[in-house]
Amino acid sequence: MITSLDDNAFGKLMADLGPYERRPHLAVAVSGGSDSLSLALMAGRWAARRGGQLTALSVDHGLRAEAGAEAAQVGEWLRPKGIDHHVLSWRGPKPASGIQAAARDARYQLMGDWCRSAGVLHLLLGHTLDDQAETFLLRLGHGSGAKGLSAMSAVRETPDVRLLRPLLGIPKTVLLATLEAEGQDWIEDPSNRNEAFARVRVRRAMREGGLEAAALARSAYRFGRARLALEAAVTQVLARSARVHPAGFAVLDHSQIFTAPDEIGLRALGRVLAAIGGNSYAPRLGKLERLYEKLSGDHGIRGLTLGGCRVMAGTGRYRGKLVICREARGLPEPVAVEASQRLLWDRRFQIQFRAFGTGEESRPRLEALGEHGWREIIGQSPEMGACGIPGPARTALPALFDKKGLFSVPHLGFRRSREAPEIAEMRFFPPNSLSRAGFFLR
Repeated sequence: MITSLDDNAFGKLMADLGPYERRPHLAVAVSGGSDSLSLALMAGRWAARRGGQLTALSVDHGLRAEAGAEAAQVGEWLRPKGIDHHVLSWRGPKPASGIQAAARDARYQLMGDWCRSAGVLHLLLGHTLDDQAETFLLRLGHGSGAKGLSAMSAVRETPDVRLLRPLLGIPKTVLLATLEAEGQDWIEDPSNRNEAFARVRVRRAMREGGLEAAALARSAYRFGRARLALEAAVTQVLARSARVHPAGFAVLDHSQIFTAPDEIGLRALGRVLAAIGGNSYAPRLGKLERLYEKLSGDHGIRGLTLGGCRVMAGTGRYRGKLVICREARGLPEPVAVEASQRLLWDRRFQIQFRAFGTGEESRPRLEALGEHGWREIIGQSPEMGACGIPGPARTALPALFDKKGLFSVPHLGFRRSREAPEIAEMRFFPPNSLSRAGFFLR
C-alpha cells in the first residue's frame, strides 16, 4: 500500500494525462490545503525537470477575513521552491444561497481567464479519491442520473485550458503523508468542519457509516463507463437531428430526438440546451425531464424556457422543426470595447476586434441587439426581415453601437454604411459543443 507519493510515482500519473509542450508552463490551483499544496510541490519539480515552470493560482473569494493572509502564506511557502504565485480575487456581490457552487464557478472562471491571458495550456486541480467518493454520494442524494454519478474526469478540455486531475486515484491520507515526509505545513480550512455544508456532512456520514472511499470511487468509474456509452449514442442522434446556426441557435428534427430511448433523448436535449445557453452543464435532470415530457407530447407548445434558452416550434423555413434559442433575459450589460481586444461574450461568442480608429467618438460599445436594434435594422434595410434568423435568436445577437446608434451586426451582415469596414470577427464558441458532454457534471 502506498504511504506517500514520490516524484517517480507522480511522473507516471502526469504521463497518463499528456501530451505536453516542450518546456511546459503549467498552472496549479492552490488553496493551501494538503491536497493542492502537495500537488503544487510535486508539479513544480516535475515541470523543472523538463525545463518548464509552474505558476500557482490562489483565489480569494472574499468570504473569510483570513483568506488574504492564507493566500500570502501559500506564496511564502512556494517562493523558495521556485514557484510563482498569483492571488485572484472574486469581486462583486455574493449570492445569499448556493454560495459554494457560486464560488466554484467564479474560481474556475478566474483561473481560466488567467490561463488564457498567460498562454498557459494546462491547469492542475487537486481532486483526490476522497473527493470522487464524496461527489458520488452528494449526487446520489440529489437524485442524479448516470451522468451525474459518473466519475470526475482526469482530463477535461475547456475553451481556455486543459483541466488535469492527476491525483484522482490517490487518497488524502497519502498526500498528508507526502507533506509530512517533506516537513511541509499546510492550511486547514475551517469550512471543512462546518456542517452547514453538505459535503462536510457527507464526509462525516462516510466515516461513521464505514463507507470506503475506494469502493464509492469504483462505482463512480463504472457509472462513467456507462455514461461514455450513452454519450456516444447521444452524439449519433444529434449528428442526424441537430443543426447549429453560426448565429447561436439550434434547429432539431424532433422525430429523431423523441423516438430515441428516453435516456438518449433526454441527454440530447440537455446537451443542446447547454450549448445554446452558453452553460457549463445541462439543466438539472428533474427540470429536463419535465420539459422533455411536454415537448414529446406537443411540439407546437410555445413559451417554454429552461437553462437560459427558449424552446419553440419552428416557422417558415424551419416549419416542422424544433428551434432552441438563447433566452432574451440575463444577457450581458453594454460594454465599451478596444481595438484588437479579444473576448468571450455571453459565454457563447468569441469576438476579435480589429482597428477602428482612436478617440471616444469612434469607440463602439458591445451589447445584445435587442428589439430596439432590430427596429433600426428594419428601418434602414427592410429586406433584412427575410434574414432567416428567428426573432429570439436575433435579439440575443452581439451587436456594436456608437454615438449615432446601431453600427454593425456581423451575424446579419449588417453595417450602417456599406463603405465602413467590418471591425469585428465573431464565432459561436460556447463552453460545450454538441459533440461532447458538459464540463461540470450534476
